Amino acid sequence: MSFFDSITKKAKLKAAIKQTTEARSSEGAKADQLFNKVYHDYAEVVANEPLIAEALYNWGFALLHQARTKSGEQAAKLYQDAIAKFSFCLTIEPAYLGAAIDGGVAFMELARIKAVGLNDGLYASAQSYFEKANAIQAGSASYNLACIYGLRGDKEACLTALEISKGKGSLPTAADIREDPDLNGVKNEDWFVAFMESLNKVPEVETKINEAVVEAVVDDVQPEVAVNNDAAAVDPFKAAVEEAPASDETEGAVETVVAAEEEIK
Repeated sequence: MSFFDSITKKAKLKAAIKQTTEARSSEGAKADQLFNKVYHDYAEVVANEPLIAEALYNWGFALLHQARTKSGEQAAKLYQDAIAKFSFCLTIEPAYLGAAIDGGVAFMELARIKAVGLNDGLYASAQSYFEKANAIQAGSASYNLACIYGLRGDKEACLTALEISKGKGSLPTAADIREDPDLNGVKNEDWFVAFMESLNKVPEVETKINEAVVEAVVDDVQPEVAVNNDAAAVDPFKAAVEEAPASDETEGAVETVVAAEEEIK
C-alpha cells in the first residue's frame, strides 16, 4: 500500500468513527442508515489490508451499540457480528484492551438475549475475555468479572473482584453499582453492604493529613493578623496569607504534616 493510500484509509477510518458516534445518538431508521453506512466504510478500510485492528475494533463497537437497539434474533445476529470483529481484532493485536473488554460485554449481552443458563458457554466466553483484559491491564475488567461472580452467587470471588477494581480505580460510581442488575443476587449480603459503605468513607490517612494542614496554616497566619493594615479587618485570613513571609514558620507547617503522616504509620 502506498503512503497516499495509507493516509486516505486513515482519514476514512476517522470519518467512520465519527459517524458511529452520530449513529449512536440517532434513533430508528436514521440510526440504521448511519450504522449501515459506517459498516461499508469499515469494510473499505480493511479491504486488501485486514491487519488494521483499530478499524476492526470500532466496527465491532458500532455493531455492539446497534445490537442494543434491537431485540430477538436481530439483536443476536448483531452481537455475534460484533464478537467476530472483536475476536479478529484480538487475533491481529492480542493486547487490544478495548476489544477484550467489549468482546466480553457482547458475550454477556448475547447470553441475556438468548436467556441461557449461567453455566452456558456464552458466560464462560465472557469470563475468558474479561480475564484476557485483566492480563492486558490489571483490574481493567475486574468489575465485569464481579458481575459474573455475582450472577453465579460466588460471593468470595465477587468481593475480591470488587476490591481489585476499587484498588485499580476502575470501579463504576456507587449509584451505578447499586443499579446494576447483575449484582441483584448479592446486594443484600452483609459483605456487599459493608463494601458499599466503604466507598463513602474518606481514608483515615487523608483525613488526618488534611486536618494537620489546616491546623498548621491557621497557626502560621494568626500572628500576622495583628500587624496588617485596614484591609485585614475586611478579610483578615486573606491578608494574613498574602503578608506571611516564606520563613521557618512555613517550613514548620510542612514538618507538622510529615509528623502527622509518621504518626498514622
